[in-house]
Amino acid sequence: MSEVDNAVISKVPLGQKIAFGLGMFANQMFPAILGIFMVVLVQDLGFPGWMWGVIYFFPRIFDSITDPIMGFISDNTRSKWGRRRQYVLIGGILMGIAYIFMWQLFSENSLEFNFWYFFCGSIVFYLGLTIFSVPYVAMGYEMSDDFHERTSIMATAQWIGQWAWVIAPWFWIIMYDPEWFPSAEVATRELAIWVAIPCAICAIIPAIFIKSESTLDREDYEPLTLSSIGGSVGKIAKGFVDAFKIKYFRQLCFSTFLIFNSFNTVAGLTFFVIVYKLFNGDAAATGVWVVLFGSVGALCTTFIVIPIVAWMSKVIGKHKTFLISQSISLIGYVLMWFLFVPGKPWLYIIALPFFSFGIGSLFTIMMSMTADVIDIDELNTGLRREGIFGAIYWWMVKFGFAIAGGLSGLMIAVVGFDATLPTTDQQGAVDGLHAFFCFFPMAGTVLAILIMWSYDLTEEKAGEIRAAINKKKEAIVE
Repeated sequence: MSEVDNAVISKVPLGQKIAFGLGMFANQMFPAILGIFMVVLVQDLGFPGWMWGVIYFFPRIFDSITDPIMGFISDNTRSKWGRRRQYVLIGGILMGIAYIFMWQLFSENSLEFNFWYFFCGSIVFYLGLTIFSVPYVAMGYEMSDDFHERTSIMATAQWIGQWAWVIAPWFWIIMYDPEWFPSAEVATRELAIWVAIPCAICAIIPAIFIKSESTLDREDYEPLTLSSIGGSVGKIAKGFVDAFKIKYFRQLCFSTFLIFNSFNTVAGLTFFVIVYKLFNGDAAATGVWVVLFGSVGALCTTFIVIPIVAWMSKVIGKHKTFLISQSISLIGYVLMWFLFVPGKPWLYIIALPFFSFGIGSLFTIMMSMTADVIDIDELNTGLRREGIFGAIYWWMVKFGFAIAGGLSGLMIAVVGFDATLPTTDQQGAVDGLHAFFCFFPMAGTVLAILIMWSYDLTEEKAGEIRAAINKKKEAIVE
């Protein structure tokens, strides 16, 4: 048995937290910029709707298969470098290389060539993302067994990661400003390099600087041969079943699914709501107001939400912090309804600090809570399966994200919105989009609060579980 299993890991040095947080920056910056760049595929390279659909949904289906397998591999790796670091390193490098190459698209090439080139490149990129992200997230779960230190680790990581969402919206301006680039097509080719290299460096920093004990002597791990990995489906399925047997984990997954994906469903409507509700359909007149919505919201999360949530968690506990944070976000959604006033875009900024409490607090609290739940699994099974739990949790997020994209289009169709018409000719449709924008995430948040209402894994209970685990380990050693 390795030393890391016997040691009580409580306080984590700030440098280790920052190293983990830089990985989170890469984990969020790659998809943030990817979502912006993908507009070029339709707008500048002529991809039809079915091609957009394939490249949007297929990688997420691919993720749903590879994530649990990567979790199983990571959890059972015997290595002098531990279970996670080598995969974080390899995945970070692969992501960076694939990201650069997948965006080397030229309009003079045929549509079919560009489609298959991008499709294949995106599969390699998402494979790299899986190899990196599943062990990376698991690495964060196992950095400490202290109830509050886990929140501190996740708060630091989310604080650093949020800068991706502050920076990313400004790429809209850079890409379409002729003083920067002659076309958005050229912009994506060159900017992909400037995004990929620093992000890949950030991605591999946790692998280099976060300490990990050797697992070479672990006899309780599954063998990682081609046949065993191929036959691991049953073990992975058992991991899913074991995870969802834990009530607390079900609550975390379903509430995250509702909050994150109801938010992302309407996030796709932001451009249309701002342009058509506030500027009567005149996109040129919006200036930086679309960009500011995302950027200022991320700044509110960075400097207001995360510090407050981390403090509240220590004072009143994670559960109450979750309920209060999400309740504050409900105020923000209501304000969004009243403060979207035509010709006065600055009013919506008043709502952003409240609005940001929903999605801004979510992963700081939920990832910390997930680490607590993994202790229950260890007590029940004797295994540390951070990789499997992380893969399941994020599979729920990714699956919902794919659904969110489809729901955005459905909402546009339901209200009968037509982007070619001015607001005066479709005021009802614009108001309908605005209503969905405000009240759909409210509904998801209320349901999530109801699901989490009975969550009672307190600091005291977590301490008892940890003590029981340590007692079992002492008995094994004796």
